[in-house]
This record gives sequence, structure tokens and C-alpha cells, in this order.
Amino acid sequence: MLMSLIAATLEIALKRLLYQDQFMKTARQRLKGKTLRFELAELDSPVILVFGESQADVLTSWDDPADCTVKTHFSAIPALRRRQRLPALIKQGDLEVDGDIQVVQQFVALLDMAECDPAELLSPYLGDVLSEGLTQRVSAHADNIKRRWTDRQTQWGQAVTEEWRLSPSALELAWFSEEVDTLDRDGAALAARLERMEISR
Repeated sequence: MLMSLIAATLEIALKRLLYQDQFMKTARQRLKGKTLRFELAELDSPVILVFGESQADVLTSWDDPADCTVKTHFSAIPALRRRQRLPALIKQGDLEVDGDIQVVQQFVALLDMAECDPAELLSPYLGDVLSEGLTQRVSAHADNIKRRWTDRQTQWGQAVTEEWRLSPSALELAWFSEEVDTLDRDGAALAARLERMEISR
């Protein structure tokens, strides 16, 4: 049920994002008839895009082998909107590509060309005013979360640096160990002298 909902939502979003503008027609033609399979670590089922003339069908199962299979995780998906990030994601191991790499390159190029305005995507369903207000609030919340996360990372970094500064160095630990050994020997010598004094009495 959840996968069907994800597929339907994604299909509508891709149609509005990639199939509305005529200037993207040439780029879309390169993908016509191609299949791109996404296997996300967080999902049990794959997400398969079948590119057609007027839309990309989004499926959760496909019997034929896909032209290109991409194995990744949700956190890497937003980076796909920037074409120049693709080689870095593959090199870092965040993206594993099997099959015709040109299919995912052309898809990323198409996403790069698309102008994504969430308010515009929501407008037919919620109305202009509500869509704009909702996207602004979501954007403000996202900025707030990002700022708090950055502040928290800075605090953690400062705490670790302070702890590191206060922790003894290897030289200090060696000196302390020597001092303890010396104190131990001195204590043993003192105990032996006291014992001899007791015997001589």
C-alpha cells in the first residue's frame, strides 16, 4: 500500500516536473523507451521508471531487466538534482550503478534542467495561497532544523577539541608512569628500612 502511494505520487511529480516544458523535449527523447531501476536501502521494493512519450511510469515491479539499475539510499537522492555531483557519489560509494550509465546520466541531466517549485506542484491540489504558505512554512522549518543541526555540530566539535586539549599527551603519561614507579620503589625501600629498624630494636 505504501509503495503504491509512493509510486503514484512520484509519477505525478515527475510528469509535472519533466513533461510540461517543451524545451525539455529533446532531452526527454533520449530516455524514451528506457527503464531506470532504483533500489533504495530503506525500501523493500524497487522503484522503476519507464520513460515514455508523455510521462514516466513509476512501477514497483518489472519482469524485464532494466537498462540501468541504481543502488543507493534516501540521503543521496537530493544530490541527484546536481549533475556534477554524480561522479562524486559513485566514487564515494553512495551510488552503485549497473548497466547503461548513460540512462542515469540523462535522467540526472533532465532533473538538472527542470525548475522545481514545490508550491507549483501542490497548487492544483491545494490552491495557490495554501500551497505557497505551506511551502514557505516547510522551508522555514527545514532551515531552522538545518541551523540547529549546524549549531549542535559546532558545539560537539568544540567539546571534543576541549576534551582533547585537556587529555594528557603520551609524554605526560610516560612521565606520570615513571613517577608512579619511582614512588612505588621509594615506598618499598622505606618499608624495608622500617622493618630493619624494628628488628634491630
